[in-house]
Amino acid sequence: MRESRETLVTALREVEAWEKDQNDLWFWEKLGRLPFVLLDRITPAFVQEKLGKAVDEMAAFLETGGTYLVQDEPIYKRFGKRLEGQGTSDVGKEEITAVPLTIMNDVAMELKDSRANFATVQGATTGFGGIFTLAIDIPLLMGTSLKVLQEMALAYGYRPEEKRERLFVVKCLQFASSDIVGKKAILAELSRFDDPSAQREVMAQLQGWREVVVTYTENYGWKKLFQMVPIAGILFGAYLNRSTVQDVAEAGMMLYRKRRILERLRECEKSEEITKTTPQP
Repeated sequence: MRESRETLVTALREVEAWEKDQNDLWFWEKLGRLPFVLLDRITPAFVQEKLGKAVDEMAAFLETGGTYLVQDEPIYKRFGKRLEGQGTSDVGKEEITAVPLTIMNDVAMELKDSRANFATVQGATTGFGGIFTLAIDIPLLMGTSLKVLQEMALAYGYRPEEKRERLFVVKCLQFASSDIVGKKAILAELSRFDDPSAQREVMAQLQGWREVVVTYTENYGWKKLFQMVPIAGILFGAYLNRSTVQDVAEAGMMLYRKRRILERLRECEKSEEITKTTPQP
């Protein structure tokens, strides 16, 4: 059952309130990047090599999905379990767009928690060896971030196997890694993402994807600092990986939710226009 216009407007206001709250992150994000500048010169060559590989893998993801492209069937099964009580359990890419927003939100939150728990274990494991295991941690964390964003896309009825949708995924990753100025610019870009008149501009943004990787790796500043002490890296790795994935997942969840809400509001407007122009018997 579709939501009413009033319900959608309320949900949109909640997302917009979240967007405004992102302004409070600027100081801590900038502080966290300072050690990256200071420590970059002493980063081992093999870690730098992994950073370069992360850039190549991001390019492959944008072009074809690469090894990071997720399967949609497990996501649809989560919806099927929730819809069994409503007489529907067979959910596919055609049916997903009509699922109530509350169920989409529940599935997205479940995916967020699941990936955050995975990232916690992953960060503790790679944090054991100190700064040297950062070479392993970087591609793993980037892969987890890209996958959870694709899962958020699927949860709200979007198809990450489409190149255009993978651009939105990368924009979400960039949003989670940006300061307040960057966040404002990205929100402005994404507000036009589904505008047919802006499609050429949206696809042209593919040329700036390398900036995403640079920004993303800069956020390892504090992690590099604390992982110089190998055993302590277990705690810091677990905490920072978890918080990173939570931030990325939340950004994806809210930005995809906003897209779905706006699409449904447009559908409401079209329906209202048709009703107004249809002669009454």
